[in-house]
Amino acid sequence: MRTAAFWSHWLSPIQGGMGKRACLLCFLGLLTVWGGLVACSTATGSGKADLATESDETDSRKRARIRLELAVNYFNEGKTAIALDELKQSIAADSGLYEAFNLRALVYMRLNEQALAEESFRRALALNSSAATVHHNYGFMLCNQGRTNEALTQFSAALAQSTYQERSKTWMVQGLCQASAGRARDAESSLLRAYQLDPDNPVVAYNLALQFFKQGQYPEAQRYLLRLNGSPLANAESLWLGAKLARATGNVQGVDAAAVVLRSRFPDARERLLLDRGAFDE
Repeated sequence: MRTAAFWSHWLSPIQGGMGKRACLLCFLGLLTVWGGLVACSTATGSGKADLATESDETDSRKRARIRLELAVNYFNEGKTAIALDELKQSIAADSGLYEAFNLRALVYMRLNEQALAEESFRRALALNSSAATVHHNYGFMLCNQGRTNEALTQFSAALAQSTYQERSKTWMVQGLCQASAGRARDAESSLLRAYQLDPDNPVVAYNLALQFFKQGQYPEAQRYLLRLNGSPLANAESLWLGAKLARATGNVQGVDAAAVVLRSRFPDARERLLLDRGAFDE
């Protein structure tokens, strides 16, 4: 799945269970807020189950969470080895936090240790089979390995969770995965679902325009690309697609306008070189 680093905020892994203070720079974006409640119950004097709060946590669980937060911060700073060491200490203190295994999987993905990453994702799901964030990130990894059907199973599992808050991101990544596998119609459907939920996402807008452009549906492609290229979120890829779209529809002025912006804003981009060569069909 090729996407520009310029849009990396929209393509970061979802780190479920971490707090706002742990803003993870990763592959799929928004973080799930780490609330004050923990996922268990205690018995009250009346015998009824009560929601457990932070004070009910054992000392080992508290140590594990502190180490986990440190690991997120180090991962965010690009200090992958230190993050991994903190995760080892978190898991040693309490091996029951699925979030620790989810983050460990992301660490191993960064280190290109795919087998270890997969094992960590499976450990996370063994602890919490309904963790949509884990299903999402696991699906992303599987798609990058070309295991499309397995990836789609994980995306479906994430989307099946009624309380899941990052649906637009999973629809988006599912669409990108389907597109990379040559499933154009499925990709279009998934990306449209993502766009309905998050019309400001430039990755979704660009890839929808690209799908329609490839199918020769130029008015539809223009619908999604025009707004993007008129915004600060336009990048070399979207401007180059705009130039190709204008050329395909005989809009000479549109080609020239996209070329001016592309040359001025992204002079060193690969797309600038393609423009200068007139390589519209590559």
